[in-house]
Amino acid sequence: MKRDLGRASLDDQPNHSRPSGRRPRWPVARLAIALAAALVLVYSWNVDRGAPTTHAQTLQPVHALPATALANPDPNDDADDTSADGDENAAAPDADGKRVIKRLVPDFKILKGSPKTVIDIRPLFANADTVDKVTSIDIVLNKKKKVVGATIEDSATLVLEPGSVGKTEIIIEARQASGDVIHSKFNVQVWDPDFWKLAMTVVGGLGIFLLGMKSMSDGLQAVAGKRLRRMIGAVTNNRVMATGVGTLVTTVVQSSSITTVMTVGFVSCGLMTLAQAIGVIMGANIGTTITGWILVLKIGKYGLPIAGVAAFGYLFLKRDRARYTSMAVMGLGMVFLGLELMKDGFAIVKELPAFEAWFETFSADTYLGVLKCAAVGCVLTFIVQSSSATLGITIGLAQMGVIPYETAAALVLGENVGTTITAWLASLGATTNAKRAAYFHVLFNMAGVAWITALFPFYIKLIKYIVVGDMDGHVGEEVTGAIAATHTGFNVVNTLMFLPFAGVVARILQRLVPDKKTDSEPKLTNLDMRILESPVIAIEQSHVEIMHMADGCAQMMKQIRQVLANPQTNETIVQRVKDTEQRIDLIQDEIVTFMTNLLSANIPHDLTDEARRQLRMGDEYESVSDYLARILKYQVKLRAEVDNLPPEDPTELLALHDMVAQYLDLVNELARSGEGEKSDEAAPRGQEINQRIREVRRTTLDSMGANGLPPRVSVTLHRQLNGYRRVRDHILNIAEAVTGEK
Repeated sequence: MKRDLGRASLDDQPNHSRPSGRRPRWPVARLAIALAAALVLVYSWNVDRGAPTTHAQTLQPVHALPATALANPDPNDDADDTSADGDENAAAPDADGKRVIKRLVPDFKILKGSPKTVIDIRPLFANADTVDKVTSIDIVLNKKKKVVGATIEDSATLVLEPGSVGKTEIIIEARQASGDVIHSKFNVQVWDPDFWKLAMTVVGGLGIFLLGMKSMSDGLQAVAGKRLRRMIGAVTNNRVMATGVGTLVTTVVQSSSITTVMTVGFVSCGLMTLAQAIGVIMGANIGTTITGWILVLKIGKYGLPIAGVAAFGYLFLKRDRARYTSMAVMGLGMVFLGLELMKDGFAIVKELPAFEAWFETFSADTYLGVLKCAAVGCVLTFIVQSSSATLGITIGLAQMGVIPYETAAALVLGENVGTTITAWLASLGATTNAKRAAYFHVLFNMAGVAWITALFPFYIKLIKYIVVGDMDGHVGEEVTGAIAATHTGFNVVNTLMFLPFAGVVARILQRLVPDKKTDSEPKLTNLDMRILESPVIAIEQSHVEIMHMADGCAQMMKQIRQVLANPQTNETIVQRVKDTEQRIDLIQDEIVTFMTNLLSANIPHDLTDEARRQLRMGDEYESVSDYLARILKYQVKLRAEVDNLPPEDPTELLALHDMVAQYLDLVNELARSGEGEKSDEAAPRGQEINQRIREVRRTTLDSMGANGLPPRVSVTLHRQLNGYRRVRDHILNIAEAVTGEK
């Protein structure tokens, strides 16, 4: 007698395999195995639903087709579907012929609410590898009629009417004169665009893209450090050298706007001439094209792991150089991650007919179309004030095929004009020379765009020939490289055209923007908060302002000497000294605000130390100007109280004043150059001044006793001499700050 094998397999188990009173062994392992098995079953079920299989005896394919092309419904599903469609014989084989399946009709994706889709399908079946003519075409299966309504009209036309959002499977049956039947299965998806998802994906991707650019820029600047500062100081009147410096600095800081704002500030404070600024600005336009070449690297899908791995290095490495190198790599990964997210958002745009039609209005096929596209790129860059942002959007649209390469190229050309707004805003309120530098930036880009748009068709053909080797070819997947080549080629050629005429352009600007009398007065607009995005350049800019304070103190020393040497008080000079002291106070306030914002950011330790040194130097120079103003005040008071001072006093006081002035000049030169070897002279010179002050006090007391001067004059003289002592002390503090002493 047969035993129930299934029951025996459970009841006849040995006792030792299931000990009573004990818990099963390895419960965690068994649970993991059960979960894995469940996942496999769920996955298999989903796969079966997505591509169901058919019994071989029911359908006999004539040709070997891919698995995704076979219409192989599950038997149970067939029963339900055929009953739903009212055709119970749809799955049964014919008595006289054979039933085959071919992938003839493609899948469709239809936008919800769009008009009916009409397709002439008879040519699809006529081109099939069959001998007999197709006599009739019918729909035998539509799984979800609420998603799309499908009908055959005139025995040859397939009409699809979208309904609710979803996906359905449709099978079309074509009968031949021989009695054979051909089944063609295809899927229809009705979709509704999620505009909120589109906006958030593009905005989020753009934000990550810009944050990556910022991180990469900060990391590169921190690694470059002092070399970048030396590079900025190496700018000379040589146009080629200045252009090279502008290119390299912009390549590191990843922003032509920062470089041009820095240049305008340097020209405004007199650190850079207009000729030097013109070279740097032209180089900045070349350096900013590095962003496009970075995006040419085909590592988009690796952006997330690159950013993740580099983030660990930035967070856990100890050495500054290693940390900021990791930060630059992390920024690179975020750039590609952001670009991929933007591309995902733009993929939705590509499938929307309304958006596609709107983008087609910005075609660069004609000269007017090129100008229109350039204007759009210009306005967009005006708004966001970042050519990197607009370049990322442009490349994302081009990579997804939303806009052709020609339109993207025209947009990039317009972005060159749009980025000039930053330098122009920085020049407002600046000196005339700074305005000339900003105007050159505008002139340089607008003139370049004017000639390149006139030659746009020929230039595009040249770029295509360079990138794909065919003037009339399609750039295809090389669209990013083509856009980068367009951007770089334009700026390089434009620079080569302007470089020989830089001097002529500078003279033209000097005539168009004449000098003003107020140019000699110091301005307090050189510290631009936008420069804080580049800490290395911000430190250099603040150092320039510190030197302005030093020059102001030196100027006060010269003006006070004129008052001391002249028996009659010159009220004009006295007022100038007071005005200079007030300007130094305002400069110091701006430096404190600027440095506070800089120190609140994440900057390397060496820049932090330098910022603190500059804060200390600014405070000391402000104190020097205060005591110099007091010295002049005491001198004016002495002359008001006594008509004629003893003849020895001016000589002694002038000698002391000259010693302090020379001491200030020595320390100013030390602060300007940062050369530590000169600091050895600071302390001995300070001791000599102290000795001189004691001698002047002794001589003054003797003169007072001999001439019978009142006590209040003695008090004023002592305060004046103490003022020189305090000036000496603060100058020595500046020398110690420069050398890093406490």
